[in-house]
Amino acid sequence: MIPAQFEAKQVEKKWYDYWMEHNYFHSTPDHRTPYTIVIPPPNVTGVLHMGHMLNNTIQDVLIRRARLKGFNACWVPGTDHASIATEAKVVAKLKSEGINKSDLTREEFLKHAFDWTEKYGGTILEQLKQLGCSCDWDRTKFTMDDDMSASVIKSFVDLYNKGLIYRGYRMVNWDPEAKTTLSDEEVIYEERQGKLYHLKYQIEGSEEFVTIATTRPETILGDTAICIHPEDERYFHLKGKKAIVPICNRVIPIIFDEYVDMEFGTGCLKVTPAHDVNDKTLGDKHGLEIIDIFNEDATLNSFGLHYEGQDRFEVRKAIEKELESIGALAKVENHVNNVGTSERTKAVIEPRLSDQWFLKMDELVKPAIKAVLESDEIKLHPSRFNNTYAHWLNNIRDWNISRQLWWGQQIPAYYYGDGKEDFVVAETIEDALVLAKEKTSNANLTTKDLRQDPDALDTWFSSWLWPISVFGGMLDPENEEFKYYYPTNDLVTGPDILFFWVARMIIAGYEYTGKKPFSNVYLTGLVRDKQGRKMSKSLGNSPEPLGLIEKFGADGVRVGLLLSSSAGNDILFDEELCNQGKGFANKIWNAFRLIKGWEVADIAQPESSKVAIEWYEAKLQKTLVEIEDNFDKYRISDALMAIYKLVWDDFCSWFLEMIKPGYQQPIDKTTFDKAIEMLEANLKLLHPFMPFLTEEIWQHIAERTPEEALIIASWPEMKAFNEQLIADFDFATEVISGIRTIRKDKNIPFKETIELKVVNNEKASTHFDSVIMKLGNIVDLVYVDEKVNGALSYRVKSNEYFIPVGGNVDVEAEIAKLTEELNYTKGFLRSVQGKLANEKFVSGAPEQVIANERKKEADALAKIATLEQSLAGLQ
Repeated sequence: MIPAQFEAKQVEKKWYDYWMEHNYFHSTPDHRTPYTIVIPPPNVTGVLHMGHMLNNTIQDVLIRRARLKGFNACWVPGTDHASIATEAKVVAKLKSEGINKSDLTREEFLKHAFDWTEKYGGTILEQLKQLGCSCDWDRTKFTMDDDMSASVIKSFVDLYNKGLIYRGYRMVNWDPEAKTTLSDEEVIYEERQGKLYHLKYQIEGSEEFVTIATTRPETILGDTAICIHPEDERYFHLKGKKAIVPICNRVIPIIFDEYVDMEFGTGCLKVTPAHDVNDKTLGDKHGLEIIDIFNEDATLNSFGLHYEGQDRFEVRKAIEKELESIGALAKVENHVNNVGTSERTKAVIEPRLSDQWFLKMDELVKPAIKAVLESDEIKLHPSRFNNTYAHWLNNIRDWNISRQLWWGQQIPAYYYGDGKEDFVVAETIEDALVLAKEKTSNANLTTKDLRQDPDALDTWFSSWLWPISVFGGMLDPENEEFKYYYPTNDLVTGPDILFFWVARMIIAGYEYTGKKPFSNVYLTGLVRDKQGRKMSKSLGNSPEPLGLIEKFGADGVRVGLLLSSSAGNDILFDEELCNQGKGFANKIWNAFRLIKGWEVADIAQPESSKVAIEWYEAKLQKTLVEIEDNFDKYRISDALMAIYKLVWDDFCSWFLEMIKPGYQQPIDKTTFDKAIEMLEANLKLLHPFMPFLTEEIWQHIAERTPEEALIIASWPEMKAFNEQLIADFDFATEVISGIRTIRKDKNIPFKETIELKVVNNEKASTHFDSVIMKLGNIVDLVYVDEKVNGALSYRVKSNEYFIPVGGNVDVEAEIAKLTEELNYTKGFLRSVQGKLANEKFVSGAPEQVIANERKKEADALAKIATLEQSLAGLQ
């Protein structure tokens, strides 16, 4: 018994369990060509959001299509340990239980972190199953798995031994909330309204002052010089002099350097080497003292004097008042400037001097530049992102890969002494001991004498190995799976991590394998609300994804998302799109129920059904060419739209109408079997987009063994088709539409048969005459040489069609109606032509207005010709 309604909720669980039970998602190397996707690993802390829904739906479409096309499809899922985000959540959880991280050993903290991950870490992967994602769950990886961590450590040691990793005392981006350094790429710059403070520094031994503007008055407590351009005549007299820093009264030198812009502000620059990268360069050049005024949480330290222990932004407010009270504040102005914030915590970044580990990038990046921008070995879709990629990679800096965190792979550097260079790098402490003994010539050293660097590696330093490490390629590059599945085929991700992740995976791929990690990168757009705003919890404009699935079904949500999603372009999401997807699912379900409801008999096949099948087979093949072309160009939305139109317009609206048997009449078996065959072809095309609905209908059509499930069926085969047949049918649909329009306008019920006489000026094909007769309920279709009097008429191109009037049409009333409409249209035409004859109007009106008037004239002329013809036929 086929249910009257498609019940998505019941169907989804049933078929997902069935697919899992029969292991359809799992892949092992065999004789087939592999098709491989690795999932962009979501943060282990994450839950499903709209971006994940879009990204993973596209991946599922690609993997399901590959499976249908006979590839050995392998989609590797997994999660990223997300150092900063996860550590912050674990620290917050411990704090709520009265436990401080600082009171724990590293091992104790990591146990809490792993416990937390085990409890919450699988949430997003379980949610992806509800969306229908056909990942190979047996291959699920976590970036902190033992083998994944070992891969990261091996990579670090290898790069260090190649001279590409070094330890340096540098100015870094410091996140005072996460209490860790960040790479340049993890700093997001935002325009913010602030203030510009003009401060007065007294020249030592005089009553003179110099004024210097700053946006951060609290940093004066770390000033160690004032810098002026050596050619600035205004300040020649200050050479060799010193200035006094307000509040702390530190006496600092006045130095001269061409770095200063004489035209900017007062031409004087305060130099704080501990808190600005350019100031640090000046400080090194001139041998200046370095005074760091901040603790790691951005409160002031002892150099902050009476502000010690207070937050930097509170100090800024207080110090403004103090500077004003001592006469050191000349003026304050409103000022908009770019403020660096942490991508993860949103905290304002502090430049900070710190010992960190860096990876040299200038040589590593060259193969990645060539692969995308020169050889086209890797393609970005859309290609406009090549410019962004080029800008990043051509301006790349060394990568700060260390983080002051415990959650993550601990840096494999082992210290055996107190000096900065007293360390060795090795994969294990045992290997490190051997190296340390060699380096020190001290045979008495033991592992107890070694201290491992406490820092962890940047999370991206783990995930840049993802396509390699998920197949064991770092630890055993000759293993069967790595050699079979790598390089992978397609990567689907957001453009916001084009540099963080995509470019770095390409770099790692060439460095460790000499091969690209993937061939194509499909960059999705951002999902925005219908007002164009980025979705966020704070705006309350982001729907709950599982709620959408509950309301519209997974298939409806997938279709709704993809119909409006082209590569690289943002989606203006509206729930109505999902409702449209749900409506499409219902349309297909009802079409299936209609077919299955027909009685089948061994009777002759009508000519109309025969030609309908010929046409639909050709239309299917033409659409298949379009679909394949769209997939080749990564136009997933266009591919879906082509299928949508094929199924909704061609199959449901035309094909089924053409073959539908008469009321309470059976359908012939030949046509019925072909209808089922066409329906099955449609289901195969639809399956990647609507997996649950299509599998449900597929299994209802006939008894299927597990080996005959739709998920592992064969994609429709491309065959030659008759293009002229499709064009002839398009012409026939216009003829049928004309008949239906006349029936509607003249209130001629469909059950009443009519005659159709045709003047075939176009020499149009008669192939679909049987269809025209069936869908127009034409009792007699005759070709004549001249127009027919006393008939209703219409045109299709130059062909003339005449329907002799029957008893239901009042000829006199029809003539009067047409005459009235003709006179009105002629009057309208005179009005339009009067405007166009007015030279003043034509010369003064905008071009578009003139174009609109000319279109009105052409439309009116065409309508007059049609009305006059119709009148002539009735008179």
